[in-house]
Amino acid sequence: MRRLQAKEEERAKKRRADTPRQRKSKQGEKASLFQRLTKYFREVKQELKKVAWPSREELTTYSIVVFGVTTVLTLIVFGLDWVFNRAILDLLDAIT
Repeated sequence: MRRLQAKEEERAKKRRADTPRQRKSKQGEKASLFQRLTKYFREVKQELKKVAWPSREELTTYSIVVFGVTTVLTLIVFGLDWVFNRAILDLLDAIT
């Protein structure tokens, strides 16, 4: 267990040494709006490259499943609502 912990600490030190240090901006100095927007869109583009996009067939299959399940659940909720509504109205009619 200690050896594993020591190895993890060595790996963490190596990662810290390998990563470039970010420049600290001078206090009070801010990047312009254009620079911030450019950085934001650059990072968004990088993240979108990492996404595992579904194929057209997978997308079609998933869409059909979602619409089907949504339709079935909607019908179940509608049916239960109608049954409970009728039961309550019949119960109230019987009482009065």
